[in-house]
Amino acid sequence: MTPAVKAILDKYESDSPATKANLGRILMHGHLGGTGKLVILPVDQGFEHGPARSFAINPPAYDPHYHYQLAIDAGLSAYAAPLGMLEAGAMTFAGQIPTILKVNSSNSWAQGANQAVTGSVEDAVRLGCAAIGFTIYPGSDDLFDMIGQIREMSAEAKSVGIATVIWSYPRGGMLPKSGELALDVGAYAAHMAALLGAHIIKVKLPSDHIEQKEAKPMYEGTDWSNQADRVKHVVQASFAGRRIVVFSGGASKGSDAIYQDARDILAGGGNGSIIGRNTFQRPRDEALEMLGKIIAIYKGEA
Repeated sequence: MTPAVKAILDKYESDSPATKANLGRILMHGHLGGTGKLVILPVDQGFEHGPARSFAINPPAYDPHYHYQLAIDAGLSAYAAPLGMLEAGAMTFAGQIPTILKVNSSNSWAQGANQAVTGSVEDAVRLGCAAIGFTIYPGSDDLFDMIGQIREMSAEAKSVGIATVIWSYPRGGMLPKSGELALDVGAYAAHMAALLGAHIIKVKLPSDHIEQKEAKPMYEGTDWSNQADRVKHVVQASFAGRRIVVFSGGASKGSDAIYQDARDILAGGGNGSIIGRNTFQRPRDEALEMLGKIIAIYKGEA
């Protein structure tokens, strides 16, 4: 274990050696192992958007083995996916990369902002996962049910030494679409995930918009046009950097924008990227080249 990883794990003061070992598995794996930075491949888009919208642009990606192999060959920190995706390659790829079982999911036809529980801590143990992943929607009318679900699942996971990753995506309720990426809303969402006991917090990169009327005075007088400063604020909201914070790659975008995001995350003190569509929707060679450059950025080499 490197000093950088030990310093991160020391901030998780209530966790068992087993849970810290699983966090350490993720932090010590791949080309970024030991640096305190992470790049994770998430492939839950088939649930969220459907197989054609997710994989038709790159047909080999219909095969769950494709994503395992992409994450392994790219030297990533972990691979996150729903139950069926992980089960489809569990034996072939056992021990080759830390996995995160995404235990709740939605679909593009559902009304409202909610997700169904689609996996369990027992499944995560059976599959040898390092962590479970769970989405909450701050702002949703169903948020309180989701909070109850993750409270129970996170407690169960910690009892068997498995870490918890919370996807915290504001939407629904009285929050307008224009506010979903607002800086104050994103910082609030990250803080909420930290309060719920997440070991790793996944949020979207925020814009410079301030949504909440009551919060606007706290943000006045500061120039929020620099994305790295916005990242720094989200990290500050995550217990002043005492929790690992990774940022979503978001919707499909050009390579230069993806690389700039990584540079801003690094400059702002974020722990890395969790990037799916912007890699697996590209041809494999292009995806590997992109992931290699993102890793080089987090190493300070590009």
